[in-house]
Amino acid sequence: MDNLFSGLISSKTRIKLLIRFFLNPEAKAYLRELAKEFNVSTNSVREELNQLTKTAMLKTEKNGRKVFYTANTKHPLFPELKSMVSKVTGIDQVLDSVISRIGDLEAAYLIDDYAEGKDTGIIDILLVGDIDQYHLNDLSRKTEQYINRKIRSLVLSKDEFKEMLPKLQKQPLLLVWKAKEK
Repeated sequence: MDNLFSGLISSKTRIKLLIRFFLNPEAKAYLRELAKEFNVSTNSVREELNQLTKTAMLKTEKNGRKVFYTANTKHPLFPELKSMVSKVTGIDQVLDSVISRIGDLEAAYLIDDYAEGKDTGIIDILLVGDIDQYHLNDLSRKTEQYINRKIRSLVLSKDEFKEMLPKLQKQPLLLVWKAKEK
């Protein structure tokens, strides 16, 4: 966790929570799920969730006996926090270095763990369009060195994407870039 956040925020649990909720603001999670995911006690997670809720950075929603937490997209600092999380996890560098140079890209999606807001060290990205695979592999390898994370990419044509979309929607899928309409 030697990154931008660790110099600003001393709580490793709070850093994990910020990444978890601001990488994908649609993601919801509850106390025990987070404690298990972070491998820390529920008390330490509860303390940080309470602080983030008190400052209105997180919203809560009760469903039965569980209280679900999610990012407050209306918070004045939301855009900045989301941007910082993208920088910390390296998502912004992946997008900047890969998307602009690999061919005729229509859309880019995060899939699996990062789409859920989980910083596992492996960024799974789905690219839709006519992509130069050799150039993509070269750029991905170079970017991995800078961000200290592995990049796995799945490249689909527009037709393949349409065909696979029902299956893809059953797993975490987060649109991170889309070409402007022509």
